[in-house]
Amino acid sequence: MSSERFLADIRGRLDEAGLRASLLVRDLATGRELSIDPERPLPAASLAKLPIALAVLNRVEDGLLDGAHPVTLAAGDPLDGTPGTARFRHPSTIALDDLVALALTISDNSAADALLGTLPTGAVSADLEAMRIDGIAVRHGFGELSDTPLERFAPDEANLALTLAIRGSTPADGHPVRQLDVARTNVGSARAWADLLTAIWLGRGVRPRVAARLREHLRGNVIRHRLAPDFSSDASMWSSKTGTLLNLRHEIGVVEHADGGRFVVVALSSSSVPATAQSAAEAALGATARDLHDRLRDDLPPVRA
Repeated sequence: MSSERFLADIRGRLDEAGLRASLLVRDLATGRELSIDPERPLPAASLAKLPIALAVLNRVEDGLLDGAHPVTLAAGDPLDGTPGTARFRHPSTIALDDLVALALTISDNSAADALLGTLPTGAVSADLEAMRIDGIAVRHGFGELSDTPLERFAPDEANLALTLAIRGSTPADGHPVRQLDVARTNVGSARAWADLLTAIWLGRGVRPRVAARLREHLRGNVIRHRLAPDFSSDASMWSSKTGTLLNLRHEIGVVEHADGGRFVVVALSSSSVPATAQSAAEAALGATARDLHDRLRDDLPPVRA
């Protein structure tokens, strides 16, 4: 199949699933990559927890923060829909190092906000700038991600909130919902997330112990319904971070094969279907990302659109 037909087929399958996606796959050994719309900025949702964790661990490594420092979190709500400490019935005291683990492995919003309580968002930006990573902006914490129209409608009216999310986007990716407005919320492009993962896996601008800790936590990610089914096997290891908000479905990660091959995989998407559960969309996103990976791994000529 020609490069043009291959990319047209990928786009067509995403369209059929109701997805507009930015995809990028990069071979860590050669730097070769395949991509679709990799420069488009999209709201980051929980992907923003990765650069926050990086900034915290950098300061632990420098001795500016103590990884064993106990942080007390207020009691949460057992009916809260998010995972982790937000559902705790009682106050809890957790070490800073362990808050990093919770933020990355189970995407704990309260843990991530506690991390931001130890350093300003400007410190996160400074670390990314020092690594020469452009295209990621961390502007606010994660409590705001639980204050969208979805939480204000009754459960049986979730489609109304999702319809607002779908129809409110402007051609320049502005949005009346603050968490979906690229000028106001945390954002990142597929290329920027790929650059961050490349730095973590290859140790470019990241201290060895910090990079090792981040890789460890990404390998421990327990949210594995999106891309993991297409990249996990007895002959490969999948390490990743997901991001989900309203009609957004993202995952970024690295697949490491038993033969030594290592590939960054970034899949960012927005859905045009007003439904919270979209197994077909999740499957289509994973399958198309896998097809890009397989074409690159088969060493066919690189293509980009």
